[in-house]
Amino acid sequence: MTEIERNERYNKYVEAKIAKTHAWPSLFNAFWIGGFICVLGQIFNDLLLIWFPTMATQSAWTFTLIFLIFLASFLTGLGVFDKIAVYAGAGTIVPITGFSNSIASPAMEFKNEGIVFGMCAKMFVIAGPVIVFGTVASMIVGLIYLFL
Repeated sequence: MTEIERNERYNKYVEAKIAKTHAWPSLFNAFWIGGFICVLGQIFNDLLLIWFPTMATQSAWTFTLIFLIFLASFLTGLGVFDKIAVYAGAGTIVPITGFSNSIASPAMEFKNEGIVFGMCAKMFVIAGPVIVFGTVASMIVGLIYLFL
């Protein structure tokens, strides 16, 4: 059997095993779950400004982000966020909750290896490259802006 035939057989096998998704229901679920997450954040933000009328708007935004990050991490630890993510897809990945989940999931997965070599070392396996790329890209753009 040649390599091309082997690859064709493998591709047919993969196509047979992959779960078929339906585009419109998936889009709808992503839209309403992602929208619900954003509405939840907006409600929390508005309540903060009502409860603490002297709070600066920037501070309320910061606390709202902290709340959403905590909520996503907490639900990841309980195993609930992954079930929501399977149902909603990108609706949970796009908001900041997806980033929180990408940090908390590996930490939970490797917790049996210990705190230092498990949770702490593996916490940034998925999110680490994103953080590094974002930091380096922002430095490059800042330097370009500085010299131009």
